[in-house]
Amino acid sequence: MSYDEETAERLRRLLYTRPDVVEKKMFGGLCFMVNGGMCCGLTSAALMVRVGKDRYDDALAQPHARPMDFTGRSLTGMVYVDPAGYKSDAALARWVQRGLDFVSTLPARKAVTKRPKKKLSRR
Repeated sequence: MSYDEETAERLRRLLYTRPDVVEKKMFGGLCFMVNGGMCCGLTSAALMVRVGKDRYDDALAQPHARPMDFTGRSLTGMVYVDPAGYKSDAALARWVQRGLDFVSTLPARKAVTKRPKKKLSRR
């Protein structure tokens, strides 16, 4: 997994006061989950921000933002922001706030715990 560790540290500094933040390796990069929902993250080339469908067009109108097309097609409600769009700490904070604003509208999700697989007995 490759992402910019310096930017990851900047994101951690913005989110560290929240007790509901969990880091997860996803999408070939690093994601920050807030209250169980994906808020933002990093890939090797861009910041990912979950802005939701209602604020998607507004987010795409911002400089250096583009549709997130991780799967080969656009994921409505999620955007990539190129590094020039979050170069300053203030710009990064604005993008993170967009993600936090959206995630705050979602119901809290329980952490998923994996159960050990049961061995099937052969008869």
